[in-house]
Amino acid sequence: MAAHTWTETKTVGILENHQLSKKLLKVAAGKCLVLPFTSDHGIGVKRNAGEYVNIMNVKRLPNSTSSELEESTGFPVRKLEWANRALQLKPYGEAVEYTDLMEYLMAFQPSNWVQKALSDQMEEQMDSLAANAFLHTDAKIIYTPTTLTGGTFGVTGSPAAGVSAVPLTFDHCMAIVDYMRDTIHVPFYEGSNYVGLSCNRNMRALKNDTYWQMWHMYAQKVDFAYKGEMGMTEGIRWVEVNRAMAFSNTAGTSGTLGEAVVFGDEAVARLEVLAPHLRLDKNFQNRFGTVQACAWYAILAMGTVWNTANDGESKIVRIDSQ
Repeated sequence: MAAHTWTETKTVGILENHQLSKKLLKVAAGKCLVLPFTSDHGIGVKRNAGEYVNIMNVKRLPNSTSSELEESTGFPVRKLEWANRALQLKPYGEAVEYTDLMEYLMAFQPSNWVQKALSDQMEEQMDSLAANAFLHTDAKIIYTPTTLTGGTFGVTGSPAAGVSAVPLTFDHCMAIVDYMRDTIHVPFYEGSNYVGLSCNRNMRALKNDTYWQMWHMYAQKVDFAYKGEMGMTEGIRWVEVNRAMAFSNTAGTSGTLGEAVVFGDEAVARLEVLAPHLRLDKNFQNRFGTVQACAWYAILAMGTVWNTANDGESKIVRIDSQ
């Protein structure tokens, strides 16, 4: 492994590795399944601007019965309606410690494995943060399957039905798509499709459905496959996230349903003041440089772009149970 290139920060004794940080981020980002579906929302976040960042949202313009113009009349002029959503910036990070004794005596030098360990850990943590944003109560609309063909929509951030006793089915997916298209008018994530993120339990149930489409059946109709994409129901391309800290196989107290979300464009925003990077403390515990620690560190925020269930605003439907 090539020698690390560290540069000192303003904090005495702390070094940053910019070259290795870029490589770390590239490796970790390539493994993430949920994080790629967050967006920076076009906001330039700067230092020393406070711990809260306001996302300005533009409400959807209503459709007119007719846009036909008369020769003697002017254009109908509308005004945009704005909404405000505040996200709190927080620090995140994890560290790996090793000693000079380990470095000098072990056959495999610990410093050579720091990058891989931190990359794996950061990938999982970033995906968990993104998943928590999708599953947060700020995403107000919840669909709870109650029968094999139907379910109940809640709009307060909590399930409106009781404990689900059925697995997720194709009929449930069609009901969600119809609700997103016809009731709350969610724009598609890509093309004419939404995206679904789900645990293994729901994916297993959908794969057993006779209407399930494997990815190779529609591959020529899409530009690319998402990492982890398993297949498609009507209008939803499903990505399996098989990790309990992101999407649990248990939704509420249900024994048949797991956590999942279906979303369109402008679902979750990601704001970064300090992007994840590596830091090395060469004298971690003040033992004359014999104990070192390497960490990744970031200051960022993730959250739903909208926190209402209103038509034209809400972009996420959570699948959950009491």
